[in-house]
Amino acid sequence: MAIAIDRELAGDINNPSFDVINYCIEEHEKEIPRLQMLFDYYEGNPHKINEEPKDLPHDRDEVFVNNAKYVTDMMVGFTVGAPISYTAANDKDISPVLEALDTMRIKKHDKELEKGLSAMGVGYELHYLAIKPGTTNETIPKIAWIDPRGMILVVDDTVEKNKLFAIRPLEKEDLKRTKFWEVTIFTSKWQITYFSKNKKLDKSTMLKEPKVREHFYQDVPVTEFRNNEEKQGDYEQQLSQIDKYNLLQTDRIKDKENFIKAIMILYGFTLPDEADKSVDGNVVLEAPSKDLGANAEYVTNTFQESEVQTLADSLLGDFHKTTYVPNLNDEQFAGNISGEAMKYKLFGLLLILSIKIGYLEDGIIERLRLLQNILTVKGHNIDVEGTTIKFKPNLPIDRSNIIQQIRDSQEFIPLLISLGWLDDIDDPKSVLEMLEEQKEKNLTMQAKALGIQSDDSHSDLDEPPEEDDDDQSNI
Repeated sequence: MAIAIDRELAGDINNPSFDVINYCIEEHEKEIPRLQMLFDYYEGNPHKINEEPKDLPHDRDEVFVNNAKYVTDMMVGFTVGAPISYTAANDKDISPVLEALDTMRIKKHDKELEKGLSAMGVGYELHYLAIKPGTTNETIPKIAWIDPRGMILVVDDTVEKNKLFAIRPLEKEDLKRTKFWEVTIFTSKWQITYFSKNKKLDKSTMLKEPKVREHFYQDVPVTEFRNNEEKQGDYEQQLSQIDKYNLLQTDRIKDKENFIKAIMILYGFTLPDEADKSVDGNVVLEAPSKDLGANAEYVTNTFQESEVQTLADSLLGDFHKTTYVPNLNDEQFAGNISGEAMKYKLFGLLLILSIKIGYLEDGIIERLRLLQNILTVKGHNIDVEGTTIKFKPNLPIDRSNIIQQIRDSQEFIPLLISLGWLDDIDDPKSVLEMLEEQKEKNLTMQAKALGIQSDDSHSDLDEPPEEDDDDQSNI
């Protein structure tokens, strides 16, 4: 989590003191239990803050329907299921940036990033240089998603929240199974790594001299991504609903088990006095006459299943309503409806996606700037300012309807604009150029089929016949 401190109190931000580092680590530790709880819900190990999960999910007596994972996986698919596209501003070339993103498999990275954002509300990217495969000294830019439980970004306390430095404490173990801490500080110029016995740094706990090297990114190479303004996960406000729904389902199962184990009560029966009235070790009771009021019944305490199902449906409905994630198992959700009607059913989801995408875009702009910095150092002339970042929510659409709209709008909307309505077209300009080439090729082929000579062709039939010199002399 980002820790805001006064710029003057931070001291030398290119070489933060142990006091400043330890203060930031202490503040970050206060957030770790909450982040741990949220991610444990995603993994199927629900528990409250500062509590340890009881045991593995399949060992528990409780029923756990993992609605937290359902929300996160759906949000990841909706938000970045379709790749993010980047379009350079006019007269600018960002192809080295796009090549770098493709090399680092940014599509997979974005899905990992969104999963962390959806579950815990915040996530971090670490930019670094790695040795290019097949070479010994050539480096390429890389990006890694860092769990917010293991990264601390320190910013100033102004409205701009300018980055000061970042801290990554990492517990490690040597070959003798002795644990130690590797605490790495990322400043705008240096990467400083301390090796300590404890997470909090002190001169007496240092195991060896710190390792210092320049990273060349010209800024703190860590980017913070937020899920929303409050940095909350997509199901964080619904934890009580998840718990109650699971409690209700657990009680339903236990009710069925108790029904099987129900106690039988006998009225008017007596135990035999003689041992010979047992068969195969079981006591045989003789039922008295009905006149004595003999009867037998089970002691049960069962739910009214219809009422329980109504309650379960209500809890589940409120859960989907407040998370904005549709219930795809609802029989009334899909059906035979048009694409326009589907948009209204997904209207709440589209609204929440617009918020998520806005905060994602802030982080991606910072991503592009860091890539620009490192690629400029490597000799490329790049300017990412003005780059258009386009998100395409991965939602069901009626493509045939959109194509018809493109046809109908050609008289008053440029084709370059209307082609962008299609979700699988990232660069309408290049598609328009392909269409022009295809039209020219079709015209050429049509001309050949009709026997029309093209302007650049050549044939002997176009020239007058040559006169024989001998014939001319005889005239």
